[in-house]
Amino acid sequence: PIGHPAFLTRLTENLGLERHAFERILFLAPIIWAGFLFGMKGAAIASFAALALMLPRALLVSPFSRDSIFESFAVFIAGNAVALTFDGLRKERDRRIQLTAINEISRVASQSLELGQVLGGSIESVIGVMKVDAALVFLVDDEAGMVALAAHDGVSERFVQSVGRIKLGEGHNGRVAQTGEPVLVQEPSVGQRSANDAAWYEGIESQMIVPLRSRDKVLGTLCVAMRSHRQFPKEEVDLLIAIGNQIGVAVENARLYEKERQIAQELRISEANYRGLFEGANDAIWIQDLEGNILEANQATEKLTGYSAAELYTMSAAAVLDEEGLGVAKKVRQSLLGGDRMEQPYEQHLIRKDGGKAVFMLTTSLISRDGKPVAFQHIARDVTEQKRMQENLRFYLQQATRAQEEERKRIARELHDDTIQSLVVLSRQLDSLASNAGVTLSKEQGRLIDSLWQQTNGIMEGVRRLSQDLRPPTLDRLGLLPALEWLCSDVEKRSGIKVRLEVHGDERRFAEQIELVLFRIVQEALTNVWRHSGAAEAGVVVEFGAGTIRIAIRDNGKGFGLPRAMGDLARDGRLGLAGMEERARLLGGELRIESDPGKGTNVIIEAPC
Repeated sequence: PIGHPAFLTRLTENLGLERHAFERILFLAPIIWAGFLFGMKGAAIASFAALALMLPRALLVSPFSRDSIFESFAVFIAGNAVALTFDGLRKERDRRIQLTAINEISRVASQSLELGQVLGGSIESVIGVMKVDAALVFLVDDEAGMVALAAHDGVSERFVQSVGRIKLGEGHNGRVAQTGEPVLVQEPSVGQRSANDAAWYEGIESQMIVPLRSRDKVLGTLCVAMRSHRQFPKEEVDLLIAIGNQIGVAVENARLYEKERQIAQELRISEANYRGLFEGANDAIWIQDLEGNILEANQATEKLTGYSAAELYTMSAAAVLDEEGLGVAKKVRQSLLGGDRMEQPYEQHLIRKDGGKAVFMLTTSLISRDGKPVAFQHIARDVTEQKRMQENLRFYLQQATRAQEEERKRIARELHDDTIQSLVVLSRQLDSLASNAGVTLSKEQGRLIDSLWQQTNGIMEGVRRLSQDLRPPTLDRLGLLPALEWLCSDVEKRSGIKVRLEVHGDERRFAEQIELVLFRIVQEALTNVWRHSGAAEAGVVVEFGAGTIRIAIRDNGKGFGLPRAMGDLARDGRLGLAGMEERARLLGGELRIESDPGKGTNVIIEAPC
């Protein structure tokens, strides 16, 4: 037999070894085998046991004690070295298996960006890689504070309904989702929570739950389960954690994809709505680049300009503007690019395809991309007809005002030349009669004639004042400034309000119609001061500028609240102010009113002259 001492003797003689040395070498076999089966821990136990058996013989029995001790330790070291090699190979094998498993999960998860497909494919791969009976994926719903079952395989519908939604922090999956720490669950009892009760009825005895992470955020949990008792070694736990991270990244990518798809869909809907509004708008809308080339134009723009869209896309916006319009466009461009505020809408003019001119109110906005201006958007409303009607109305008002002034002038002349002269003659006759009253008339008759003379003089003075109010002769003979001096003096004399006139700039005369309109505005303003303000002082300041005149009428009266717009003056019953504003527009000028209750009033007229 193999174990007979004679056989060992012959074998050792053939190998050149003594029998005890060969026996010590045979101890390598159990050390290497233990290391192969149980790793370095098993190899260490087996090697120490072998060393414990070899050393007593080497120390007490062997005639070559020194060589025997050396051989014993050599076997100990050689056995552990081989076991260490096996352990390294096994770890390398496990690492490759893990990498293969992770790559498989990554491949499956990256095949689609649809969340359902990502989770379904990942679940199947996890079951195959981990060799488990069931797998589930829960996703965190931050708004609801819940974790919801998103994918599963290997469990019944009853189980799915029982664990469909779990509060964050409750149950094993809720706690893992909240803490981000993996959990191993063994043999759940009937007394545990509903989710675990379902697991007990499902026959599940072992569960391993790991978080799904992406960018240090827990998105959910991955749970693998067995219907038998199973310990999950550290290597499997690490592998499952790595798989959970892969699935977490895939879930985030799928969510981002879904979000981007929703945004893209919303943008498409928004663009379609904008396109519908753009094309169907009654106002003309067009977009041009910074060089003025027209990029987009709606049907209303075609109607406004007379050009088709195809023609407009080959044109520059400057091609349809006259010289005045080009100047306005340059100023608007500079203001918008410079970030300055400007009043909009503003008036603009263009030349239509048929050569006619159109007037429109234009609103211009700057289009930017990545913080850089790239284009201008214009919205225009054709006001050509309204402008023509306004000009006709202004012409009518101008003619009516002129006719009114001519009638005033005629009445004032008749009052001065006829009525006042007749009253003068009557006054002199009564004066003459009163002088002879002592000879031919009684005292009572004389007093009556004297009273009639005084009444006649009073009527004559009133008619003379009425004649001057209708058409002050100073305005026709001497001009605006002397007429304003007389007006200020007359108001001060009749009202008791101290009125001061100031003149700045180089004095000059204007056309008769201009001076008359300016005089009427100042006259109406001072009349309002006299009748309504309760002021003690007032002032008229006339400033002559280069091609302009500015007149300001101020008072320290009680003031009043202004309407939102000048056009509301007539509706609010302030007809005098409305008439002043209309007269200013007849001159092509502007009337501004500044007033607050208790702070007086300032009426300012600026007009080109």
